[in-house]
Amino acid sequence: MKSTPLLAWYRALAIATGCALLIFCGFMVAKYGFGTAKDLTMYVAMLHGYLYIGYFVVTFLLGQKLRWPLGRLVFTLAAGCIPFASFVAERRVVREAAAAQAAGAAQQPVSV
Repeated sequence: MKSTPLLAWYRALAIATGCALLIFCGFMVAKYGFGTAKDLTMYVAMLHGYLYIGYFVVTFLLGQKLRWPLGRLVFTLAAGCIPFASFVAERRVVREAAAAQAAGAAQQPVSV
């Protein structure tokens, strides 16, 4: 696969969504465990929600472009809602995209 802006958007949104989810989990512990940060929790939740919408759209488009099977697409889409899973999914997708790009470059004939 040729390196595309879609893959760069996927990487950025996967990392941002994962970080926002971890921050949101921390705020949830603070809110329900210690009774603090009640107002901030709502804003962090909204931030994660907006980032996840972007992550969902970009991941779906990338999955369609790379022709992922349905199970893989569903896991990668759900990774934005499972703490630390978006980081694992991002590394796996980037590694496989780089391997596909290298295999595609090896198959193309050299023009003189």
